[in-house]
Amino acid sequence: MLPETQQQASRRLKIIAGQVEALQKQVEEDRYCVDLLDLSLSVQRALRSLDALVLEGHLRTHVIEQVTNGESERAVRELLRVYKIQGARRDDSGRRHHRARRTRCRKPLN
Repeated sequence: MLPETQQQASRRLKIIAGQVEALQKQVEEDRYCVDLLDLSLSVQRALRSLDALVLEGHLRTHVIEQVTNGESERAVRELLRVYKIQGARRDDSGRRHHRARRTRCRKPLN
């Protein structure tokens, strides 16, 4: 991983860790479900952004290196692996799977 990409990834992970800690605190405080979902979805978006950053770095460095060094089959296998992992998160209709959450929903405090 290039040093710049590593720094960006590290920074994003610190932000994500803070978000996860805040989410844990909200669960412990029995916060309103929509507030929990809002923060949870924010964490998921941040993780997807991190994935994109790492994948871009991989494409710009390792994949180019592999193809240049005659290891194109390895590059294809790795990319198919990433594609299959991502594809497993979707059902046949192309929609993402959402697991039902079992949390107690309280009415918002007004």
